[in-house]
Amino acid sequence: MMTYEFLQHYWCAVVALLAALLVFLMFVQGANSQIFELGKTADERRLLINSTGRKWEFTFTTLVTFGGAFFASYPLFYSTSFGGAYWLWMLILFSFVLQAVSYEFQNKLGNLLGTRTFQTFLVINGIVGPVLLGGAVATFFTGSNFIVERDNIMNEATPIVSQWANASHGLDALLDPWNVVFGVAVFFLARLLGNLYTLNNIEDDTLMRRNRRALLWNTAVFLVLFLAFFFHIMTKDGYVYDPATGVVSMEPYTYFNNLFGSWPLLALFLVGVIFVLLGVGGTFLWKAKDGSPFRGGIWPAGIGTVMVVVSLLLTTAYFNTCYYPSNADLQSSLTMQNSCSSEFTLRTMFYVSLLVPFVLAYIVYAWRKMDQKRLTHEEVNDTESEAY
Repeated sequence: MMTYEFLQHYWCAVVALLAALLVFLMFVQGANSQIFELGKTADERRLLINSTGRKWEFTFTTLVTFGGAFFASYPLFYSTSFGGAYWLWMLILFSFVLQAVSYEFQNKLGNLLGTRTFQTFLVINGIVGPVLLGGAVATFFTGSNFIVERDNIMNEATPIVSQWANASHGLDALLDPWNVVFGVAVFFLARLLGNLYTLNNIEDDTLMRRNRRALLWNTAVFLVLFLAFFFHIMTKDGYVYDPATGVVSMEPYTYFNNLFGSWPLLALFLVGVIFVLLGVGGTFLWKAKDGSPFRGGIWPAGIGTVMVVVSLLLTTAYFNTCYYPSNADLQSSLTMQNSCSSEFTLRTMFYVSLLVPFVLAYIVYAWRKMDQKRLTHEEVNDTESEAY
């Protein structure tokens, strides 16, 4: 029987999975951030852009779906973060809109800005998107500056339940150095995933050599930043609440205890780490059946990324932990109990979510159809093709 508590945990896991898929799909942003580093000629840059151009809609759609799922299942978070920290989220959304416009208009007739300008916009999205999204996600561990006053719902004059505690409206997240560290770590994760994806997707020996060199140092920087942030959150105090009273308090080593005290989450995390290392290491150490360099690292690395992100996000919400802590007012921190939708809403959405496997099956089918063969210069330069 589905209890209210089960539904809360279920939808928390669904939102965490969508967030993890979004992080994986940001290989589009990661590859785009390297357009001018990897593509030394106009043809090479166009090859890179058409490679990511096959998948950018998946990233954008997942971002919107992630926001929609959060709104439906945990509306108080949506109104608090998306409504209060709107400058941060508006910058993120603007960079993704800039991406969509750049893909569609860079080679259109009458383009007054020039192709290179729109390619620069793609690079900007490739940097801004991952860094700001990573910084926003880091606040699940470090906290944000908001106040929740539920009694205001009865005030007809100002029925505002949550508000930001300062005038920065989310940009203050970038003042916390650990948020920046994690944001930059996500950026380099997106870059290494971008290297692995284009290695698998493009047929060009020159780009493959540059990709492999870039993959090495992108991975090294990512590991340094991620391990620093991981050590920080494993040793810091966390935000926990009493399920009976809802009172929030600080507890030492909360996230360490949540992760290492739950064997399913720990197993998910460790297997994910192994998969990411296999994806990167196999690219340098393994050979394909025909003796050529292994180029399928995106799949173990991508699966591993999803597993690691899901496990870390669930440590911020499960085990009576506040998934969105407030640094301005500890008791305003959001939990699965005090911020979720009604049981009727969660139950109704549960039945709707049973259609998700069919949607995923279609995505896999469409992905395989688009990537039946690797992208070549001839295909991109074909006047009859719908290339970017």
